Amino acid sequence: MAIDPLTIIMLAVLAVLVFFMFRNSRKRQAQARELQSKVAVGAEVMTNFGLYGTILEMDEEENQVLLETTPGTVLKVHRQTVTRVVTESPFATTDEPVDHSTDGEPEYGERIDEPAADTTASTPDATADKPEKKGDE
Repeated sequence: MAIDPLTIIMLAVLAVLVFFMFRNSRKRQAQARELQSKVAVGAEVMTNFGLYGTILEMDEEENQVLLETTPGTVLKVHRQTVTRVVTESPFATTDEPVDHSTDGEPEYGERIDEPAADTTASTPDATADKPEKKGDE
């Protein structure tokens, strides 16, 4: 039985795909273990639906976490909804002054708070250039 080159190439591609599937699986498992080691009482976390809060209590048997989102507001969520441990506030503001460009043009996405100059007063009246029509001419 002769093995043609096409069969060898197909088996090699299949082996590479299987290798990458196992590799990605191991990476995801390592990331999940790392996340679970960081999740502890007192940690500020984000859920998969974008809710930020501080962990007050964890129930290992029921896989539930009590999150305090604002002072006095406590939510009970499933432990697997906690997807990220927040190390710093995503809404932190910087005290650095905004650098405006020297040419007067705003940068992309920058808002200008100054009102636009009124250009209607500087343009000549449009009716002044038209000759007047006389009745029967």
